[in-house]
Amino acid sequence: MRSHYQEELGHINEQLVQMSGLAATALERATRSLMDADLDLAQEVISDDAYLDAVRRDVDNRAIDMLARQQPVATDLRQMVTTLRMSSDLERAGDLARHVAKLARLRYPSPALDEQLRPIFEEMSTTAIQMVRRAGEIVAASDAHGAAELMGADDTMDRLHREVFRILLDPATSMSAQATVDATLLSRYYERFADHAVSVALRVVYLVTGVWADEQLPGAHEHFLSDVPRSSG
Repeated sequence: MRSHYQEELGHINEQLVQMSGLAATALERATRSLMDADLDLAQEVISDDAYLDAVRRDVDNRAIDMLARQQPVATDLRQMVTTLRMSSDLERAGDLARHVAKLARLRYPSPALDEQLRPIFEEMSTTAIQMVRRAGEIVAASDAHGAAELMGADDTMDRLHREVFRILLDPATSMSAQATVDATLLSRYYERFADHAVSVALRVVYLVTGVWADEQLPGAHEHFLSDVPRSSG
């Protein structure tokens, strides 16, 4: 019975890693559709989100079934609860990639981004994609220390988010109201995508340590991780 339980946990873990990869791919393709005003690619991203949603439902169903059948306690219970929350974070990250693609589709055949903002959003996309892929690696290795790395990357994303608003609020910037609103929405989508990657990593911290390290508290992750042995993998 215990062997089957561990096999199920392993399978769920693999699905969470798969979800991180699907979210990363979705955002990469959504960004390409945004930059290239590629209607077909945008539609593919929107349609393909259904698969990520299906994986999320399967993960949640497996976790709930294990809760019902095994009635886990202590660390096992923490694993199940954390799994449900991580699957939600990754599914929402996929939704944000879909939102990017929807905006690209809405503005077709015109590009949704003003030319001067393109380099910033390209960097935002690269940062967010790297973060969610790293989150998958952290899940796979139960690497609590990886959360600190992702929170550092999130600082970069926050800087880029502020830079978008600096440009939009600059009196010298000449941009239509529609372009300004679109850039504001897009910046928020990328910033929130990165936040979900951080949230996944922090849930791994909780799984390993049993303590929730609040990402809003400066230095919280260093405090909670100080006594956690580093993964040898």
